[in-house]
Amino acid sequence: APILSQFARLGHVGLTYEPALADGSLASSRKGSGNFHIVVHGKAAHAGRDFAAGHNAVIGAARIAEALHGLNGRRDGVTVNIARIDGGSPLNMVPDVAIARFNVRFPDAEAAAWFEAEVARIVAEPRHGLHVHLHGLITRGAKPFNAAQQALFGAVRDVGAMLGQDIAWKPSGGVCEGNNLFASGLPNVDTLGVRGGDIHSEAEHAWPESFVERAQLSALILMKLASGEIDGRSIHAAMTAPLETA
Repeated sequence: APILSQFARLGHVGLTYEPALADGSLASSRKGSGNFHIVVHGKAAHAGRDFAAGHNAVIGAARIAEALHGLNGRRDGVTVNIARIDGGSPLNMVPDVAIARFNVRFPDAEAAAWFEAEVARIVAEPRHGLHVHLHGLITRGAKPFNAAQQALFGAVRDVGAMLGQDIAWKPSGGVCEGNNLFASGLPNVDTLGVRGGDIHSEAEHAWPESFVERAQLSALILMKLASGEIDGRSIHAAMTAPLETA
């Protein structure tokens, strides 16, 4: 991430090579992402001899996970995925530690701030005999389809048309290095890689003919950037323009 940030400040536009979306489209806007875990400490006790003296950390983590899951649907575009709960002890012992691990996706900075406030509220709720600690952070900011992105994608579409390639785009909930570059002020297209499908699965594949298509597309984009036919400076300057929502 620090290297991406460093290079982002040196350029006008960025081209990176995540694979295209399954239908061949480019990813336009991207959600941001954060990874967190909440550690719950309770008090161990014998489940038979002294059950009432214990404070069950697993139950505490489960209730926190339920509260976090309840954030889904409350803010447009925000999703919270409870990915894992770790903890437990022998069956004759009240468990004294558990960890709830989760991921968040969000469409913009305002939604990220709302999520962080809600998590802080959940963590701060009193829980008798339990101590709760939040760890983690938002690792990638959102990548909205602002004026600079629209101008860059329009230029890529025009280049594709010259090659007989129909270039389209649509939003994605995934994140990649394009989020990092955008956060450092660099407009970019981050899905100029090959066409294929079933990404991040055992069935992941790429279509061989798309290697030639994408190489041709990138070569012509670079040539037009070099000649000034695609004005990288003006595209970069548009990063400060207001976000268009139409």
